[in-house]
Amino acid sequence: RALRWASGRAPDRGLRASPRARTAMPSWVIDRYGSNDVLRFTTDMTFPIIHFPNEVIIKVHAASLNPIDLSMRSGYGATALNMKRDPLKLKTGETEFPLTLGRDVSGVVMECGLGVSYFKPGDEVWAAIPPWKQGTLSEFVVASGNEVSFKPKCLSHTEAAALPYVGLTAWSALNQVGGLNQSNCSGKRILILGASGGVGTFAVQLMKAWDAHVTAVCSHDASTLVKKLGADDVIDYKSGNLEEQLKTLPLFDFILDNVGGSTEKWALDLLKKWSGATYVTLVTPFLINMDKLGVADGMLQTGVTVGSKTLKHLLKGVHYRWAFFMPSGPSLDEIAELVDSGKIQPVIDEVFSFSEVPKAFLKLEGGHARGKTVINVISRQ
Repeated sequence: RALRWASGRAPDRGLRASPRARTAMPSWVIDRYGSNDVLRFTTDMTFPIIHFPNEVIIKVHAASLNPIDLSMRSGYGATALNMKRDPLKLKTGETEFPLTLGRDVSGVVMECGLGVSYFKPGDEVWAAIPPWKQGTLSEFVVASGNEVSFKPKCLSHTEAAALPYVGLTAWSALNQVGGLNQSNCSGKRILILGASGGVGTFAVQLMKAWDAHVTAVCSHDASTLVKKLGADDVIDYKSGNLEEQLKTLPLFDFILDNVGGSTEKWALDLLKKWSGATYVTLVTPFLINMDKLGVADGMLQTGVTVGSKTLKHLLKGVHYRWAFFMPSGPSLDEIAELVDSGKIQPVIDEVFSFSEVPKAFLKLEGGHARGKTVINVISRQ
């Protein structure tokens, strides 16, 4: 980012006011948790306000849906997310509703806070908004400057909206938690369970960009896509006992598990022992524990669970880790460079208009998506 400053792209500036005063905007919201019928379109959603000097307001051109949006629609993680929204419980009597879902955004900066010097109004940007903030299925969204990055030049807004959340989730698992990077991946054997979804398709491409050997697990009808993304070996989990199929292959240096469930019981046996090999899962009970047990007991139970599993597997010569989505503008900067260099491309399953958001949720709810479900916000009717 220092190079961008040096180039004079974004001089210091103060808070700007909108050309026209705005108090409300179109948005898709929920007023309670439940199934798809809780989604409601409104033209009276409160217009976002810059509260902190490092924030920007983005005009949303495109957004996309992720499995977390389905889960949050049903109330998943509400206890932890509400604690993050109001840790001191200052907003007595208020609730999180109306709540806007959607985490991905590709759009244009409209306003900047006093402390923002990296962006200016008119910049094309992308970001993944944390789940405790109002989401992107709106005309405008507010984000912290450190969550935002310049959109890859080679992508349209529709294409760009498919990448931030899944890209940062995979980046967290592979790089920040797993310790993989461009300099240490060459020749390593990587296994990706659940390779045809949003996170999986991104992970396959990232690992190939870093010169790893990738074995991808998906269904047969997704194998052509996954091979096209660069996977060296593709295993159809429906063609027989998956555990037995994988045991016939050489052991792995790293496993990324997007599936969870019973796979955790046997997947770690596929790792090379006493070599630093690591298993990272994106399926964790952290938010579920807090929803069921409350904040204190949920955190305690989660700590006991991860601690016991880590120690158990460490004694067997392998590393066990959990990973989560982490918002990060600097990480998106690195991802944008990979995209513009042609090493990573968005994988889009279907594109919907802004008026079709409920239909897009139903599509995602049906499962077996090949890539992302994208919403064109700017072209709403």
